[in-house]
Amino acid sequence: MAKSHEAMLYEKLDGQKVRCGLCGHQCVILGGKYGLCRVRQNVAGQLRSLTYGMLVAINVDPIEKKPFFHYLPGTRSLSVAAPGCNFQCEFCQNWQISQSPRTDSEIRGQAVSPEQVVSAAIAHDCASISYTYTEPTVFFEMAYDTARLARARGLGNTFVSNGFMTPKAVEMISPLLDAINVDLKAFSDATYRRVMKARLEPVLTALRALVAAGVWVEVTTLVVPGMNDSPQELGDIARFIAKDLGESVPWHVSRFHGDYKMQDVRATPVETMELACRIGREAGLRFVYSGNLPGCADELTCCPNCRELLIDRQGYFVRGVHLRDGRCPKCNEVIEGVWKLP
Repeated sequence: MAKSHEAMLYEKLDGQKVRCGLCGHQCVILGGKYGLCRVRQNVAGQLRSLTYGMLVAINVDPIEKKPFFHYLPGTRSLSVAAPGCNFQCEFCQNWQISQSPRTDSEIRGQAVSPEQVVSAAIAHDCASISYTYTEPTVFFEMAYDTARLARARGLGNTFVSNGFMTPKAVEMISPLLDAINVDLKAFSDATYRRVMKARLEPVLTALRALVAAGVWVEVTTLVVPGMNDSPQELGDIARFIAKDLGESVPWHVSRFHGDYKMQDVRATPVETMELACRIGREAGLRFVYSGNLPGCADELTCCPNCRELLIDRQGYFVRGVHLRDGRCPKCNEVIEGVWKLP
């Protein structure tokens, strides 16, 4: 059974209506009704989060699985998720838990407190807690309270997110957030509206705000045949990252495999993945990685100046980290990232 907890970031309107200020939808919700995420409800003029302390996943993962390649490489992260999402992506790989509030008669999860999450992370020798699998924005209150406790215990906090956050949500979470990987799913508002049931611009705005707030940002794009795999669109994404976020922001281009409502779409050709990586480098990005292709050269971190191998990885396994105080040991080039916690 879901637990109810007063939401953060909302305003009360006339007639017991409320406006949620958490994500880009900014839903105006009538009494008794739900936001588009289906996990936030107006109860007698008060916005309530329905999934606080109700987790549908809690696992120990390599940080590389998120994926983070420039954040504490080789460490483990306790990954947690509550049900729900503010997107309805037709290719979602975690649709059983992200979309369950839309399909099930009630919201279900395992009762776990923020204190228990932090204790589990410490017990399993994790360096960080990752709020992932579903969308951390819609279990913001649980993530916020957990992140605050984690920070006090010397743990890092990371989001794996669709980035559909308001600037106020970014402002609130950024002091507690060490890193975020944002799925930039396309560079077409029409695609966002059709496939994700959302919009592009709030994601771009949030990405700029996260960088400005000093959160370490990595970007992932799942390359889907026929949806976002044209050279023009891949180039638009790469150029946005380089120009608006910074040339040192890592870009992960990930290979698509059919899932959910797009099971009939073929897997991304290897040639397309190689093209995406080349386009990223031509746009000036210093670190471009290929995902879901274990063993390929584009999952290694090499010095952008002298090409020295700096982080040797295969899939989620790190075979060696050869940085020296965040620099290339051969040419002394600064390699941007979070290599140790404060």
